[in-house]
Amino acid sequence: MPVPRPAAARRRPYLRWVGTAVTGLALAALFLDPAPPPVEKGDTFLTAETTGILDIEVGECFDDPTYSRMADDHVVVYRPCADGADNQSFGFVAVPDGPWDRAAVAAFGWAECERRFARLYPGPAADGLDYYPVLPTAQTWADGDRTIMCAVYRPAGPLAGSTLPLAGR
Repeated sequence: MPVPRPAAARRRPYLRWVGTAVTGLALAALFLDPAPPPVEKGDTFLTAETTGILDIEVGECFDDPTYSRMADDHVVVYRPCADGADNQSFGFVAVPDGPWDRAAVAAFGWAECERRFARLYPGPAADGLDYYPVLPTAQTWADGDRTIMCAVYRPAGPLAGSTLPLAGR
């Protein structure tokens, strides 16, 4: 005839399982990569010389540049907005002609992209979004490039689809 065990002894296997689970979770946390910090993109993140950027039209989405062995360069690749992407072009701005002055072009680009961003993404529509200008370089300026692209992105991660207000209608 079996001898009845005290209540504490009957709970011991359960406590052992809980202890093992807690230990396993603690060890897993040691090996998991921490969440990446939010991305901040500025006016040097991409330029008109970044391979592939000149192929992007207004409203099109694209990923951040990645290295391509075939191009032996960092390349921006178009991505359908519905598939999720890192960025979306939301406008182009023409810079007044004049001598190349990077600081002046950057200031102009930030101001114009901010104005367009505020108009397209009023109030809550801007929640979680940020923008940056893609500027010409001294070389592309010398070749006649006077265009700045305004791009929107989500610092916390990829866009879930088009961010443009009328794109989904």
